[in-house]
Amino acid sequence: MVSADAAVAVVTGAGSGIGRATAVALAARGLDVVCAGRRIGPLRETAGQLGGRGRVVAADVSTAE
Repeated sequence: MVSADAAVAVVTGAGSGIGRATAVALAARGLDVVCAGRRIGPLRETAGQLGGRGRVVAADVSTAE
């Protein structure tokens, strides 16, 4: 697990499943979390669960472009 000394964690796929669970766990440890993924709606839902520690970024990391 990541040290709580880190200021910000970026979680790809944070809109659902393991990504969402990871974002929630990191925020619970006191980290600010950037929720990244392709679908804004689910990312906003995740960020809403993070007690003000979440930010949303639309991103597709499946390709280099």
